[in-house]
Amino acid sequence: MSYAHVLVAVAVTPESHLLVEKAVSLVQPYQGRITLLTLAADPELYNQFAAPMLENLRELVLEETRAFLEEIKIRAKYPIAGSHIATGELSDHILDICRKENIDLVICGNHNQTFFGKALCSAKTVVAASKVDVLLVPLK
Repeated sequence: MSYAHVLVAVAVTPESHLLVEKAVSLVQPYQGRITLLTLAADPELYNQFAAPMLENLRELVLEETRAFLEEIKIRAKYPIAGSHIATGELSDHILDICRKENIDLVICGNHNQTFFGKALCSAKTVVAASKVDVLLVPLK
């Protein structure tokens, strides 16, 4: 089976490179496209308790996330069609991007304990509501 456009849900962890490698192996023979999606930590909760000197915490988190996505793009050694940085519920963003960008496969992984809970919960929602294939990749 060939996939034309794969959405890869990544976290800012080294294991995410394995998910992108998996996506490249699936789309490269058919010159398919890859789009990345990641969640940025929303520092609003922290801002309520932080000193005024941390007002730009959101921008720092976004910059770190952008830098990680750039690193993934470089290490992929395959053109990445696009990337999205979101906050909130992962499954909502996955389903929205699938509809808007003609995605035909979603790849998710269990990156760590915190993200795994979100990914597993999101994967169930995506599988239940999705019109496309979903691949959940176990990572160590």
